[in-house]
Amino acid sequence: MFDFKISKKDPKSLARTGIFKTPHGDIHTPVFMPVGTKASVKTLSQKDLKDLDAEIILANTYHLYLRPGEKVVKKMGGLHKWISWNKPMLTDSGGYQVFSLAQEKGYTENTVIKAEVKIDKNGVEFKSHLDGKKHYLTPEKAIQIEHDLGADIIMAFDECAPADSSKKYFSEAMDRTHRWLTRCKKEHEKLSKKQKKSQALFGIVQGGIFKDLRINSAKFVNSQDLPGNAIGGLSVGEGKKIMYDMIETVIPHLSEKKPRYLMGVGTPEDLLECVDRGIDMFDCVHPTRMARHGAFWTDKGRFSIRNEKFKLDKNPLLKGCKCETCQNYSKSYLRHLIFENEILGLNLMTIHNVHFLLELMRQIRTNITKGTFKKFKHNFLKRFKHDD
Repeated sequence: MFDFKISKKDPKSLARTGIFKTPHGDIHTPVFMPVGTKASVKTLSQKDLKDLDAEIILANTYHLYLRPGEKVVKKMGGLHKWISWNKPMLTDSGGYQVFSLAQEKGYTENTVIKAEVKIDKNGVEFKSHLDGKKHYLTPEKAIQIEHDLGADIIMAFDECAPADSSKKYFSEAMDRTHRWLTRCKKEHEKLSKKQKKSQALFGIVQGGIFKDLRINSAKFVNSQDLPGNAIGGLSVGEGKKIMYDMIETVIPHLSEKKPRYLMGVGTPEDLLECVDRGIDMFDCVHPTRMARHGAFWTDKGRFSIRNEKFKLDKNPLLKGCKCETCQNYSKSYLRHLIFENEILGLNLMTIHNVHFLLELMRQIRTNITKGTFKKFKHNFLKRFKHDD
């Protein structure tokens, strides 16, 4: 059911185009996946997403487990039916949220203790950010939740250690992630025999900012022979150069025949740099979060619509842009909507930002196919103001 075929390789880089087949349609890679944390890409309707030609969207296991609960989603027919989305979906395991919503406090030999999180060999105890109630999540439980949610691609339960962790802690977190992956795989295979729908489990490479750990992790995850491989624990404060170095370290040890997914990355320059280094799939809340703060992208960089100079600007956010926002509205009007906290303003800014990244990915695929990716990347980054 899940099949990945490479269509074209760039002659001067590791960039490639491909098609990943899923039960709900084909995904053309490299691809950017808009994030719908709570089963909704903020301010966008499913019609908006289809008009934008988004091929796949994400939902977050942690948040949906806490509310409304995976059993509710299952009773409603699964995520696709519940949210009225007939294209591919991906759910993360919830691991990142479990760990990122608490600050590391320290650890003992057998139990890691965080402000609101306790990790033992079997799983993680954490307090809900909603009501403070305690929950216990194991690799098996995470996979059970993801099966109930019913996304096409599901992620293994992992530990994403903070960027400033010691090498000892990164190593321990990586080893836990590997043990949990084998348990996730076993549970996934058991549950898959009992259901009709097909789901693809991806493993996640960890190891922090240490090359030897990253290589170790990449080899282990790759050895599990899953439909796809992901790289986690980057873009969490380690700096761009280190992130690019870690990707270059990992890629040689991940199968060329499987899609490679870099989790949580989504600025224009990062998409270009990481496609160059062999990444096929991306996701990030950046375009939607930016929109809620009145920020937008053009081919020259990132700007704030709140700037006084846009008060009487009759032009669209980006001349030549084909999105609904740029086809119909001026910067002046959008600035007014944002200042007045009008919901329409958030919707229109989000439409533009998501379109900008999806269009960038289309241009990347086109240039890889033509063999001009390196030139396209150079020209784009030459005029694009660095986006922090």
